Amino acid sequence: MNLAKTMSLSASVAALTMSTAAFAQTEDRFFDGPYIAGSVGLETPDDSGNDRLVFDTNGDGDFNNTVATVAGADAFSPGFCAGSAVSAASAGCRGNELNEGYSLRIGYDRHLGNGPVVAGLLIEGSRPGVEEFTTGFSTTPASYTIGREIDWAANVRGRIGVAPGAGRALFYATGGVGFAKIDHTFTTSNGANSFTPTDSGDWEFGWQAGGGAEVMITENLGLGLEYLYSRYNDDDYSVAVGQGTAPATNPFLLVSGGTDLRGSNENFDYHAVRASVSLRF
Repeated sequence: MNLAKTMSLSASVAALTMSTAAFAQTEDRFFDGPYIAGSVGLETPDDSGNDRLVFDTNGDGDFNNTVATVAGADAFSPGFCAGSAVSAASAGCRGNELNEGYSLRIGYDRHLGNGPVVAGLLIEGSRPGVEEFTTGFSTTPASYTIGREIDWAANVRGRIGVAPGAGRALFYATGGVGFAKIDHTFTTSNGANSFTPTDSGDWEFGWQAGGGAEVMITENLGLGLEYLYSRYNDDDYSVAVGQGTAPATNPFLLVSGGTDLRGSNENFDYHAVRASVSLRF
């Protein structure tokens, strides 16, 4: 074999070796490129023992007043609780419950350099279905419950993580911003006053943060588990209480002829644990 043939053969072997190594490296990078994913999970509001109804009795826009009777006593002395009322006469609530939520996302991941670090960006639409209720009890006796539910949400999140070893598993942190449509309800056992809700369903700004893991079970199909904490603004909804058929001595009417009420928590916070299925291209 002459020198030219030897060099040609050596070059061919080297090229084949490099090509095989590059192919193997590409095959190990399961988290490069675009994907779509769907998830289902359990979601629950971040209940707080401090949640209550707050009141604006003088119409100045500040919800820092006490609804008082003619004798000056607190008309809501029975108290408040997180959840919906068990009965009008008992200051007790049924707690807020877990609900199912669903989401669909599209995203793109990329290895940073030749190491195991992976960064990505995703857009997600979800139907959380999470509900939260806050109830107050008056001395009448009567109950007053504000409910809120996240109907739809749309978010953009980044994520960064590591895919160690063979690269089939990704462990990541995620966070981003978005908007949620929050629907509100109001129920009461008070049949005397009039009640006029405002801004019952708005899109509100918020943010999310969490983390999770994803494992590729084939070249294109992955399974994941994720925890996500979400917080959205919710400070627009209120209920205007008017006279209705109540006498002028009604506690809601004594200061200015009416009272506005709302929930004390101006954010809607909830936790979600989701299982996901992803398809990579």
